[in-house]
Amino acid sequence: MKAHIDLESAVWDKDNTPYRRLDLEGLVRMDGVFKLKPESLWGLSRQAFHDISFFFRPGHLSQLAAVWADQATSQADRFVAQSLLKNALIASAGVLPLCQDTGTACVAAWRPEGILSSCDEAEFIAQGAREAYVSDNLRFSQVCPTSLYQEFDTGDNMPAQVDIQFSNQDIYRFLFIAKGGGSSNKSFFYQETKALLNPASLADFLQREIPKLGTSACPPYHLALVIGGTSPEYNLKILKLASAGALDGLADCNQGGFSQQPDSGIFRDKLCEELMLKIARESKLGAQFGGAHLALDARVIRLSRHAASLPISLGLSCNAHRNARAYISQAGVFLESLEKNPASYLEGLGTAAIPRGKTIELDRPMSELLAELSHFKPGDLLRLNGSLIVARDAAHARLAALLDSGGELPPWFKEHPVIYAGPAQTPPGMAIGSFGPTTAGRMDVYVERFMEKGASLVMIAKGNRSAGVSSACARFGACYLGTIGGAAALIAKEHILSQELIAYPELGMEAVRLVRVHELPAFVMVDSRGKELLHR
Repeated sequence: MKAHIDLESAVWDKDNTPYRRLDLEGLVRMDGVFKLKPESLWGLSRQAFHDISFFFRPGHLSQLAAVWADQATSQADRFVAQSLLKNALIASAGVLPLCQDTGTACVAAWRPEGILSSCDEAEFIAQGAREAYVSDNLRFSQVCPTSLYQEFDTGDNMPAQVDIQFSNQDIYRFLFIAKGGGSSNKSFFYQETKALLNPASLADFLQREIPKLGTSACPPYHLALVIGGTSPEYNLKILKLASAGALDGLADCNQGGFSQQPDSGIFRDKLCEELMLKIARESKLGAQFGGAHLALDARVIRLSRHAASLPISLGLSCNAHRNARAYISQAGVFLESLEKNPASYLEGLGTAAIPRGKTIELDRPMSELLAELSHFKPGDLLRLNGSLIVARDAAHARLAALLDSGGELPPWFKEHPVIYAGPAQTPPGMAIGSFGPTTAGRMDVYVERFMEKGASLVMIAKGNRSAGVSSACARFGACYLGTIGGAAALIAKEHILSQELIAYPELGMEAVRLVRVHELPAFVMVDSRGKELLHR
């Protein structure tokens, strides 16, 4: 048994990634050492974060296309899969990013010990990421604290997370990840015991916990489960790598000839992966609006552990599955080749009809709008025309503080439905940047109080709501509608006609806006009687 886990080998052995060479200088060997130009790190990072913001790996697109062909696929699943493929096609033009939440810039790197460089390498990597966020119509989602309770939008999506460790290889290797908030929020950590390490107990655990992932992180998901680890921190590090597909080359412990004492201390269990997919399918949560496709695949990683500790983590990568490998060697700088032609995956879809849904005109008195919406039940597809207020976490906190101080809610918050969203930067000549719903559950705490004041009576977002929200909908005749998460380029291009900044401009992407939408698709998630499409 090795004295340490060779994580570099776990990530990079059996690497079948297709790469393309960038026009940057690689490692130069001089006087027995490798020399690296800082510009190569900057340029690689800048290109990597550009690519993963607009393009997917071919395998991810193939999995979305396969949802359509599955006999168990619901009409809602097909609607989501088709929309996500259309979204990939629009994003591939390089103007509107795949998702409005362009994520935290995360980089894991393995650096040869013999490199001679004259720069803070992590800083150059971060600055390359910063340039991509500033220049590529991406979103600034990072907030920096000024005290324990106050914070501000940094205006460039920095800081980035850059982790560099030394390597005894002669190749500088990188994994670039853009991790959105909704996806990160579905990372769950547990401290369990040896009692869980048997098939029946583990199955019960997964049956209980997988449905709790819900749909707010934009399924269909790439699931990951990590069991063991020398520390909680290491367990969660492996979870992130597994959900990014970085550990797919690990040996499967169920294959013949697998040693009872593997010297790696880390391996996969593909039988348990199949169990996770079965549980996800049977949850009937589907690819956001009910069905069979909560997950596209699963990864189960087993690690060594302290005998008195059993850390377990469960997490995911959402359908904005943004990852890319890269390396710098004497031969040059190489970045993973992503799919530049998503149209080919759309062409392979079948001809199954998807209902168009009922068109709803929003620009009228709220009482009239609620009266019409009361005729629909959970699962009905609607098409929305008219005006929406865009407000999410920070704006809701400001509005609640207004009530706390004895003030009144603004008329615009009562007169229009509210959509929880924060758009990316607006490209020149377009109405808005990539625009999609954020997680509804974060606003649950405000709902009943706002409804009592005549606001939030029609809400649009993604994911499940609490029992309190469903009860409030029944009490006030209100409703909650869900639109597609992860199709932000599609929504921006085809469904947003205009935007107007109306309050709190200092909140950046969380400022309040008035948008006009055309044929925006939305499913009834909680109706005016409090009945839910997806149970918690």
